[in-house]
This record gives sequence, C-alpha cells and structure tokens, in this order.
Amino acid sequence: MGQKVDPCGFRLGITQDWQAKWYAGKGYARLLQSDLKLRRAIERECSRGGVARVEITRLGDEVGLTIYSARPGILIGRGGQNVEVLRSELEKISGEKIRLTIREFEHPELSACLIARSIAGRIEDMIPFRRVMRQTVFRTLQAGAKGIKIKCSGRLGGQEIARSETLHQGRMPLHTLCADVDYGFTEAHTVMGRIGVKVW
Repeated sequence: MGQKVDPCGFRLGITQDWQAKWYAGKGYARLLQSDLKLRRAIERECSRGGVARVEITRLGDEVGLTIYSARPGILIGRGGQNVEVLRSELEKISGEKIRLTIREFEHPELSACLIARSIAGRIEDMIPFRRVMRQTVFRTLQAGAKGIKIKCSGRLGGQEIARSETLHQGRMPLHTLCADVDYGFTEAHTVMGRIGVKVW
C-alpha cells in the first residue's frame, strides 16, 4: 500500500503557510465544518475566476476571506456587484459576518492547482492527454519553474482498463523540506468516466 504525504502539509511552517489562520478550543469541529462549507461554495461559485488559494482568518465574530485569483476581474464584476452577491451567498451559508478580499495571483502558470484545472478542462474538451501534458510541461518550465511532474489516472484515451501515465521534467525533490513544492489535484469528468489529474 502506498504511503504518500501531501507535499504542502509536509512543509507547513517551513516553506508553506497555513490557509486557515485561527485558533479554537471547544468549538473547533464546528468552525472546521464551516470552513469546509465556505471553501466548497467558493469553488462552486468562482469556477471561472481561476481561484488559486483561499485564506480564512477569524477575529471575534467576523470571518476574513482572502481569495487569490488568476482572473480577479471576473470575480469582482462591473462596479463590484459580483463581490456583493458572493459575500451575501457566503454569509447565508456560514451564518456569520464575512469580510471578503480578492487579490490577484501573480504567476498563475506556476500554481499547481490552476495547472491541474487547466489540464482537466482540456481533457474534458477531448484533446489527447499526452499532448496536453507535454504542452503544459513546456509552458510551466518556460514560466520559470525548476521542475514539474504530472500524473493522469483513469480510462485514458477511452480505454477499457484504467491506467496512469506520468510525465516529469526538471527537479522534483519531494523529500527536501526546504524545496518549495506546490501540489494540486482535480478530476476531469469525461464521457468514459473520471480522470484524476495530479500536478507537483
């Protein structure tokens, strides 16, 4: 049985920072469930906005949400009307007062979860997965990454038997704690079933 560790969780406090910045004693489980609901809602509502990361802070009875997006203009909308709609939607879900901040993610081509989503989207558009993987590796290394590893698993190319294909180039030191490794996972929903996409 494989015993694999999430590269981001492995480096918490070393090269990675926490995405939820709050402390709770007794009500921890309730706050954690609330966080998960908010994250799911943001993923659902802001699918076109290219959300790379969501940071949650809790000060008193107010929840601070910082959304890092590759396309902040889509999230903000004309005159900020999309932000107001999103804030009211999130307040309805959590039942708490929410302070929403949207920041631009400077290098979207170096974010693992954004790369994984773009690969999944192109696989859903019936583009051959090997070509997608090769083009993504080329673009990411051009953007300045030292290395990249992509793994696609499932019924690749509409085959009867599921398998996994891996493509990596450059350095990917998973055991070096000081190495800044980003990890992203998503699923492509195709006619033949789901295809998992992992990016390091």
